[in-house]
Amino acid sequence: MSTDDTPTVAARRHRLQQWIAEHHGGSQASFAAATGVNQGELSGLLKRKSFGEKRAASLEEVAGMPPGFLTFPLTSESGRPAVSRVAETATTYGYVHVQQLDGEAAMGDGRINDDFPEVIRSMDFTSSYIRSIVGFVPPPGRLVLVTGRGDSMIPIIQPGESLLVDSGVQTFDGDGIYLINTGSGQQVKGLQDRGDAVYIVSANSMLYPAFPLPSGAMIGGKVYLRNRIDRFN
Repeated sequence: MSTDDTPTVAARRHRLQQWIAEHHGGSQASFAAATGVNQGELSGLLKRKSFGEKRAASLEEVAGMPPGFLTFPLTSESGRPAVSRVAETATTYGYVHVQQLDGEAAMGDGRINDDFPEVIRSMDFTSSYIRSIVGFVPPPGRLVLVTGRGDSMIPIIQPGESLLVDSGVQTFDGDGIYLINTGSGQQVKGLQDRGDAVYIVSANSMLYPAFPLPSGAMIGGKVYLRNRIDRFN
């Protein structure tokens, strides 16, 4: 195992080894045959190969593991990795509970919103739906719902539409649509790397020209549109 592993990656490798031991008699060849994973890659994942969230999520799916078994294997007090799940008493197993934030995210000049808005309602989504959008099932509380207002993102986002936000993304993570705050409240805007800088880009570019992301601007999450996911892929 690489000495450069983060605690999460180290726990991820441990969890994968544990699954192989318990479900495949400790045989990597058996796991590879059952899942279609290349055995050389599998050996690398157990030792020193990069083992990120998306690869962990894909392994969970092909191996039939519970959501979160590899993606976010938090360490328990005993030091053994433990799965992070939505409490079954609050949400039916296999579903992800997503809370909505009080306050609108502007798609225009900006709207003021408290740093810690009150939760006013929530929705449950199937784990498979969340995985199809985000690529993995985040831990509880990481996904939030916001409502977009304004006209700067028309026609990609219509005013009043609910948006799914991965609040775990706090830095630029490639071209896409983000929840940002440039000092005048939360906004839903596109971010695009144009070489010289990352630019804030509106779909309605005739009224809202692109401009460089100001220093000190904060990224509050990456945005996914619930009803037209194909536009964001």
